[in-house]
Amino acid sequence: APAPPAPPATSESSSGVPEGVIDCVVVGGGISGLVTAQALAAEHPGVSYLVTEGRDRVGGNLTSCTNDDGYLWEEGPNSFQPSDAMLKAAVDAGIEDELVLGDPTAPRFVLWGGELLPTPSGPDIVTFRLLSLWGKIRAGLGAVGIKKPLPEHEESVEEYVRRNLGTEVFERLIEPFCSGVYAGNAANLSMKAAFGKVYALEKAGGSIIAGVIKQIQAKKANPPPPRDPRLPPRPAGQTVGSFRKGLQSLPRAIAAKHAENIRVQWKLTGIRKEGSNFQLTYDTPEGMRTIKARSVALTVPAFVAADLLQDSSAGAAEALREFDYPPVAAVTVSYPLSAIREDRKDSSGKLPGFGQLHPRTQGVTTLGTIYSSSLFPGRAPEGHQLLLNYIGGALNRGIKDQTPEQLVEQVDKDLRTMLIKPDAPKPRTIGVRTWVRAIPQFNVGHLDVLERAKRELSAAGLDGVQLGGNYVAGVALGKCVEYGYDLAGDIAKQLKAQKA
Repeated sequence: APAPPAPPATSESSSGVPEGVIDCVVVGGGISGLVTAQALAAEHPGVSYLVTEGRDRVGGNLTSCTNDDGYLWEEGPNSFQPSDAMLKAAVDAGIEDELVLGDPTAPRFVLWGGELLPTPSGPDIVTFRLLSLWGKIRAGLGAVGIKKPLPEHEESVEEYVRRNLGTEVFERLIEPFCSGVYAGNAANLSMKAAFGKVYALEKAGGSIIAGVIKQIQAKKANPPPPRDPRLPPRPAGQTVGSFRKGLQSLPRAIAAKHAENIRVQWKLTGIRKEGSNFQLTYDTPEGMRTIKARSVALTVPAFVAADLLQDSSAGAAEALREFDYPPVAAVTVSYPLSAIREDRKDSSGKLPGFGQLHPRTQGVTTLGTIYSSSLFPGRAPEGHQLLLNYIGGALNRGIKDQTPEQLVEQVDKDLRTMLIKPDAPKPRTIGVRTWVRAIPQFNVGHLDVLERAKRELSAAGLDGVQLGGNYVAGVALGKCVEYGYDLAGDIAKQLKAQKA
């Protein structure tokens, strides 16, 4: 069963409506909205805020579940990169002691030619088998600048990678990565929007390597500010993180700490400008309620924000509806360890690694598989392997019409071609969650559409409405958290200017 919701927030008045004008109302109690609120409280004291959520719990797509048999699984995002922003969020929420990190040496695999081959991880950059010798040479030449120049038009991820690093890097590394992270189509995803930091390297230096060198020089010339002394040490190597009781621990901790400033089951029905302030009308369990605010942070999905803004800015609403959210299903199954193919096990009889990605050219429907119980402790009972599988995406939208049984059957069929013994017993279904509108696609033109939405808001006199959430920040959990802190800073700056 999903973890229980955070306790409902208490109200300042008998009607549940805070009195006076609030500095900022954060609409949406997902991780973007909660971190924005936490950042306002932690870094901008004196700014009054309220978080409103239409559903009966906070946390958005973060959905950690448990059952009585010792399984703990995720039905939304599965982990995060332990960046300083993520570590700060954990510290500010008071749960840094609950952090768990994966093994930085855990291999990641890509299915190619019927084999699960490890991706390069440092010392094996020359010897790894996923790319041919020519594929490695081609990538190296492109990285140092022996390639076609950056074109004037906005490139897709596929165009950029083929031009810079060659066909093999695209087909065997980047295409499955795009499928696994975005559930997207690399021919449509924008390099600038989806992988902006890599795009900026070539833009700055003329090649990827020259861009890296310039970046290093710039950091030496302008060192970053000292690291927050409260943060845990940076993890060694490339790893991922979670919490002992799952990712939902973070939103629950934030909600518990800021309960008096959070309202659940408050469904926003309208936003309108009233003088220099905003009036927000809500349908709540206690009836219709109205809030006055100096600024609004809309951290709901783009299609929800579009409906909320339709009456006050039809142009912004039209732009926001252009963002595509294809369906994705999270299919969690368990097998006895005896069902794992012997050549996939380590010397202790366990399945090592982070997980595996499946290029679409390899005839497998499942996008990728996370080795959940190999990655973090306490995910499955002894002797069992928990696997989280993602299926669907931009090129397989029909999954939204499939039953949980059909999805499990497809995943099991796929896994038996490379990971599970063909004669193994059927898996135990732990959880199946289909997200009909899952991950926003950062396709070519994404940044232009986002800017158009912001311009339309300004033209409608709604400069105090800020857009947030994963379609703005990036789809990774860490990106949403980092943006939440930045958004809080922007809101505080705007409020200061208003009061000046």
